Amino acid sequence: MPNPMNLGQAEEDRPRSGAAAARMPVLPRAEWTEAARDVFAFWGEPGARENGSKTNMVMVLAHHPALALSYYHFGQHLLIDSTLPARARELVVLRVAWLVRSAYEWHYHVGYAVTLGFTLDEIAAIGIGPDAPGWNDIDRAVLRAVDELHGSSQLSDRTWAALAAPFDRRQIIDLVFTIGNYVMLSWAIAALGIEIEDGIDPIGFDLVTASGAKPAARQKPGEGEDWTSNSG
Repeated sequence: MPNPMNLGQAEEDRPRSGAAAARMPVLPRAEWTEAARDVFAFWGEPGARENGSKTNMVMVLAHHPALALSYYHFGQHLLIDSTLPARARELVVLRVAWLVRSAYEWHYHVGYAVTLGFTLDEIAAIGIGPDAPGWNDIDRAVLRAVDELHGSSQLSDRTWAALAAPFDRRQIIDLVFTIGNYVMLSWAIAALGIEIEDGIDPIGFDLVTASGAKPAARQKPGEGEDWTSNSG
């Protein structure tokens, strides 16, 4: 696998939200309805119902509780309850984040991947894609599925056959929906200007944080007693 530190591209690899930064603010306290508090509390974050979430995405989507709660039930399936193996899921999300340059999703899912045991060399190779050396057949097929659906909205027969060998029907459905979901979510983050939270050391696409530290492991929502304190 390639050395991740050789993939740096100076300033353009630093996480940023783009021209749409901060278009929509977090929900002001004066607008915290019971429905909005249901959004804050959905992921089990301690104290969120009373104090709001520490996560900007939650606090922005709380402007629209009906959509947020419906989406979170769907997202919970794809992030936590999916039949897709965890490694394949993180390959999907990180490849999507790389392709659409979603700094927010890249930061969080690099941390999730580290927790799963991905090396930084492997994460760096996700940026190169399915043709990077070192992937096994399953990893390569998953990454190729992301590239094909992102590029042409189709899966080739070759890629379908490569996915159908290790995955059952439900896993393939979960894979396709995971790809589409994270493209859609990245669009929302960019369009609404949802920014990485204050106090977090954001992980660049070069796999170096703003402070120069290496990426740290991060827990998914619901993992541990206070998953929001493990910011990566």
